[in-house]
Amino acid sequence: MPVGNIAPPKTIYPIQGIHIGITAAGVRYKNRDDLVVFEIVDTAKTVAVTTQNRCCAAPVHIVRAHLQLDAPHHPSVEKSVTATELSPRYLVINTGNANAATGEAGRQRALQVCEALAAKTDCAIQQVLPFSTGVIGEVFNSEAVIQGLDASLANLAADNWLAAANAIRTTDTIAKVASEAATVDNRAAPYHVTGISKGAGMIRPNMATMLGFVATDANIAKPLLQQMLYELTNVSFNRITVDGDTSTNDCCVLIATGDERSELIETSDHPHYAAIFNTMQSVFVRLATLIVRDGEGATKFITVKVTGGATTQDCCDVAYAVAHSPLVKTAFFASDPNWGRILAAVGYSKALHINPETIDISLDDVSICTRGQLDATYTEAQGQAVMSRPEITIHIDLGVGEATDTVYTCDLSEEYVRINADYRS
Repeated sequence: MPVGNIAPPKTIYPIQGIHIGITAAGVRYKNRDDLVVFEIVDTAKTVAVTTQNRCCAAPVHIVRAHLQLDAPHHPSVEKSVTATELSPRYLVINTGNANAATGEAGRQRALQVCEALAAKTDCAIQQVLPFSTGVIGEVFNSEAVIQGLDASLANLAADNWLAAANAIRTTDTIAKVASEAATVDNRAAPYHVTGISKGAGMIRPNMATMLGFVATDANIAKPLLQQMLYELTNVSFNRITVDGDTSTNDCCVLIATGDERSELIETSDHPHYAAIFNTMQSVFVRLATLIVRDGEGATKFITVKVTGGATTQDCCDVAYAVAHSPLVKTAFFASDPNWGRILAAVGYSKALHINPETIDISLDDVSICTRGQLDATYTEAQGQAVMSRPEITIHIDLGVGEATDTVYTCDLSEEYVRINADYRS
């Protein structure tokens, strides 16, 4: 069962210029929605970040080509698909099949979906961005997707965010939606930010993560929007881990639909920038942490906060070493305050500046390790009480600088093994 606060927001704000259609196309699942189409106003700016997994899926190649993004490891591999300066008009998302490890045939099948949607909507093929999630290595059922396009287009609506979040689930047990309003200078019509994500396993993003789609009605220049997305993913989707695996299909998209009727935000010096960025960050972190709360088999939501580092990278390396450790994760599942496992993970992390004699560790408000040794005030009963909680913060103070970073993770249970053993059945 998911951990803690997983309820969708009371208000899910529609984003002007975004309409979403959903249908049951039968890509893999029977009698459930599994195909989503986003229709985007032609004046919108759309940016994305994609997985750094070098065995990335066919749709990832196409997204990079259509958005003219550089491939992280193979900059020339996308050149076989012609890019365009035209803004994306449609996103098409299927669940049930990842279309990964499918070679050129998989890419052609993804392009066929783009071609079909472009023909039905009278736009250029490069204005369609495809996304897939599901089982790797199986032939992509492009025929089912294409046949489902008409039904998706027929029910396009501004208020389909929650239905879309449900339709893109795989092993997710909950729909992941976040939506907030940002008020600037007490203006009557605030900016809105709404997004959805999916993911529960194969989560160790290296942006990107999972699939995530976020939109705002603010008018933000595309170069700034891309920079904002990099910064936002680095405090959200790039700071979560369930099992340490980076997916072949991870993508995150950010859309700004504001047009000439809205004030253009071109730099971070704009007086509205901070309010909009902070609202976006809240939405991004919420979507990312919902993935961890819904981690496959998770029973505990764990925040790993590292302070006192020489560099932010050191803090990140320490946090991920702890968050990835199977021994740490299984100890939390068992509610066993075996703090030595945490200290050991700090020690073998890739952090360059580690001094065992300056490290302090606490679980919530209970100090367990001071200067690299058992805290004199610590008792096993205190540790046990904390470890029994469903939400726990591990605070690690490296004691060598001022840098900080935070990673979100969950425990590792027998249920995780069962879910992944049965995933294809």
